[in-house]
Amino acid sequence: MPELKRLHAGHAPAVLAFELANRAYFAASVPDRGDDFFEQFTDRFTALLAEQDAGICAFHVLVAEDGSVLGRFNLVDIEDHTAQLGYRVAQHVTGRGVATATVRELCRLASAQYGLRVLRAAAARQNVASQKVLMKAGFVAVGAADPSHLGGKPGTWYQRNLGATNPTPPPRECLSGLEHG
Repeated sequence: MPELKRLHAGHAPAVLAFELANRAYFAASVPDRGDDFFEQFTDRFTALLAEQDAGICAFHVLVAEDGSVLGRFNLVDIEDHTAQLGYRVAQHVTGRGVATATVRELCRLASAQYGLRVLRAAAARQNVASQKVLMKAGFVAVGAADPSHLGGKPGTWYQRNLGATNPTPPPRECLSGLEHG
């Protein structure tokens, strides 16, 4: 049974393998990370762990029984009990409810473990699968997302209130940018 785990240094090889194996699949719906991401992976991974240690972000991986990464599920720009959700799942597990179940679990953790009250996520209009995941996980559309946030693609902000009832403005970005999904 796959398990959602907080990201740690030992996950680096499996995360890199996951990103490489699914690069073309991801690029069809979200901005490609670019060659620099892969060439500088070790430094970027170390920077993510530093952001996590600083409490700015909380990164998670969905790990299969064989140790391979099936998905990345992240809470970024944590501030004032609010965070932005980013996620991506391996192509071979799409359409099976894996993303929806894991986003729901991360929402539970966000409230119980991290004390968050509001999660926000942006999805490109063309990324219908991500929109469905968010809606099935209890998120509602709250407004247009700036295309610069989605690699130049128009999209929508979604929000799920875990405790608070007031919508919040779009979050600030972590230092390492869009690598969080």
